[in-house]
Amino acid sequence: MELVKKKSNRNSNILKIAIFATGFAGIVAEYVLSTLATYFIGNSVLQWTMIVSLMLFFMGIGARLSQRISGNLISKFLMLEVALSVLVSFSSIIVYTLAAISSYYGIAIYVLCISIGLLIGLEIPIVIRINEEYEELKTNISSVLEKDYYGSLLGGVFFGFIGLPLLGLTYTPFVLGFVNLGVAMIVAYMLYRKLNTTESKKILPLLLVTTIFLVLGVVFTKPVIRWGEQKKYKDKVVFSDQTKYQKIVMTEWKNEYWLYLNGNLQFCSLDEEMYHEPLIHPAMGMYPNVKDVLILGGGDGCAVRELLKYPSIATIDLVDLDPKMTDLAKEHPVLTRINEGALHSDKLTVYNQDAYSFLEKQEKRFYDAIIVDLPDPRNVELSRLYSHEFYTICNRKLRSGGVLVTQAGSPYFASKAYRCIEKTMKSADFVTVPMHNQVVSMGEWGWILGVKNMNIDQQELKRRLFSLKFDAIETKWLNNEAMHLLTSFGKDDFFMKPSDSVEVNKIHNPVLYKYYLKGNWDLY
Repeated sequence: MELVKKKSNRNSNILKIAIFATGFAGIVAEYVLSTLATYFIGNSVLQWTMIVSLMLFFMGIGARLSQRISGNLISKFLMLEVALSVLVSFSSIIVYTLAAISSYYGIAIYVLCISIGLLIGLEIPIVIRINEEYEELKTNISSVLEKDYYGSLLGGVFFGFIGLPLLGLTYTPFVLGFVNLGVAMIVAYMLYRKLNTTESKKILPLLLVTTIFLVLGVVFTKPVIRWGEQKKYKDKVVFSDQTKYQKIVMTEWKNEYWLYLNGNLQFCSLDEEMYHEPLIHPAMGMYPNVKDVLILGGGDGCAVRELLKYPSIATIDLVDLDPKMTDLAKEHPVLTRINEGALHSDKLTVYNQDAYSFLEKQEKRFYDAIIVDLPDPRNVELSRLYSHEFYTICNRKLRSGGVLVTQAGSPYFASKAYRCIEKTMKSADFVTVPMHNQVVSMGEWGWILGVKNMNIDQQELKRRLFSLKFDAIETKWLNNEAMHLLTSFGKDDFFMKPSDSVEVNKIHNPVLYKYYLKGNWDLY
């Protein structure tokens, strides 16, 4: 009797360990698919919301369908784990391959989401039914669900601190696949007496073949994903890294380089001065003898390079969320050549923090100029860095007469978003001037320059910009004549919506990212 009880406890514990492991794998599978959807489709908030919600929904469908499963439940559970191990392991390869050869990768991501959700939904009810033999109902259900939730917590920690930053989307799916396969192997070994001869003959070869298949997948996944990623870019990929925050890719063509973050172009070495010089020098010219400057974003170091041309500058604080980006700009030979080793300057201090949080915590630090060189406001998270609340904090951190300049996307391809940024800066008590330039690699691009506590109007601010001379500063494109071009748009209603057609962007009313996504990007 005692021996039977021990075996029952052992078998029950094996099932609970299995459900803990599958809970771990299941939650990470959700995160992998959400990250893939964000990278390939965009709009991270929408993609994470839809992927997680759909998976949960189809887990429910799977749970309902589980009642139709009969026969030897251990055998069915093993087959389920094998199917999950294969599907999860090859999810990234499937998406990258389809992205390279067709435009249906978005459909593939959601088909994977539905399929994996269904299979995960089958797991818990089947384990509960198997465990009925060893525990009474109330203990059985609570203990199985408990282990699943504990596994989910560990999965979240794993994905955030190990999976995505260290293994990336290349190898993390295979970790999950081997977890599911390992569960199948342990259960098959420990509960083999519950399988009949026919089932054993099917399961054992299947486990062996699946193991070989996954090992081959690990060996070949990197070149396959590299091939799929290369197909996404027209030029040769010379650097690629998935960090905790973003995908960094650098491509090369005829000794010129393009830097992409999450598939979006940040600059091209061929014409990046046409972006970075208007970003920096007009603002510097509006505040004589600038001493303290804050850069938000700009982890590539090009904005720092331009600022170091001003001997009066004593300190530069650069705030960029991703340490991999700033380390790359400091160490990679291509980027150090482009930014002229700017990130090694003694005047520079790098903070790898969220820009909004950094500003909120700076109680005693004030600046003469704030340079906002952040990614476009294509989602809610980025939109808050272009909000009324954000610009209000910037205003407080500027000395009297201080200058704020922000990249503002395209006044042509996303005119409402551009006007929204200008209107939002005005709402935070800045006197503003919109600027734009035709950057060959990026198209028509724009900035908004704002000045604090100046008893002047926009026209007077423009006249001051027209009078700027850059003879003492080494520039490759910008000169006095260019200032007239930068601030001239022709008639406002030619391709830019008037500012009264947009709302102020606020954290509780994030309209900017909607304007941005509804832009005329298909024309670019």
